[in-house]
Amino acid sequence: MQAMLTYLKNNRDTTLLGCALILLVLALLQPSIPVKRNIYSYFLVIDITQSMNVVDMSINGKAVSRLEYTKHRLHETISSLPCGTKVGLGLFSGVNVVSLYFPIDVCENFSSIKDTLDHVDWRSAWTADSRVRESMLATAQVLNNFPEPAQVVFFSDGEEAPKLHSFNTRDLSTLQGAGGWLLVGIGSMQGAPIPKFTEKNQLLGYWSHESMQLATGAAPIAAAGLLTRKNDLAENANDRYVAKLSEASMQTMAKEIGASYVRGDSLQALQTAMEKQAPARSEWAPFNLNSVLALAAGLILIGLYLPWSRLSRG
Repeated sequence: MQAMLTYLKNNRDTTLLGCALILLVLALLQPSIPVKRNIYSYFLVIDITQSMNVVDMSINGKAVSRLEYTKHRLHETISSLPCGTKVGLGLFSGVNVVSLYFPIDVCENFSSIKDTLDHVDWRSAWTADSRVRESMLATAQVLNNFPEPAQVVFFSDGEEAPKLHSFNTRDLSTLQGAGGWLLVGIGSMQGAPIPKFTEKNQLLGYWSHESMQLATGAAPIAAAGLLTRKNDLAENANDRYVAKLSEASMQTMAKEIGASYVRGDSLQALQTAMEKQAPARSEWAPFNLNSVLALAAGLILIGLYLPWSRLSRG
């Protein structure tokens, strides 16, 4: 034993090369150890109602609609998420939320997620109404059908159409499981008119003030879900309905359901808010040691040829 130690000491280069070789062989075997890790899974919901066509946001100095801005912000956000994070996409219109797909790994499916975002369009909306409060309940129902838990990040301007009154304001006190959700406000506080387009994206005009009001006698039929609005276009600029970011209502709604609220005009603020969300779940998962072993072998080889190492050998 003593003779072996003496040999290794007198032949340090050979010993270190042997150690590096052993580490590389072990790395090729791809060993792993079980570690407990947090799994971050997000259900990103995009408001595609017509108020999201309002042009009051900008990207690199260019005026864009709220929807285009939301897509741009989501591209940035998803690109910054670490591998292992899961992302699912959903759309909101009327009172319903639909899931395009369950949360999937952001790195393995980055191109597919990006392509889906690129093709999100307001024309996918199935109704002209926008009942944001109602959609909170719909979102919870969608999550119940997911194979695994996910945290909600809901992008909307908070615009309610028809406008809320005492008889059509949904009570959210019964909503369970919304603690930890994040509501993201999109739009400006100054606002702009809501454009109305054809199916070919041709501008017809702008929604009037009258179009945002409830039809006559709406109260008696509210419970039946038969609320309708006038389909009027503004006759002049003064008659155009100006849609602003309904920040106060979104903040109130977030407080009622135990969610958080943040404006979407700051990428850093959005990322910070998402980082504060609790992980969807925790699980034991294998941690691969091959990269650690390969790094150790590389450091040994580098150390052999450093100037100080050669000098110490005489």
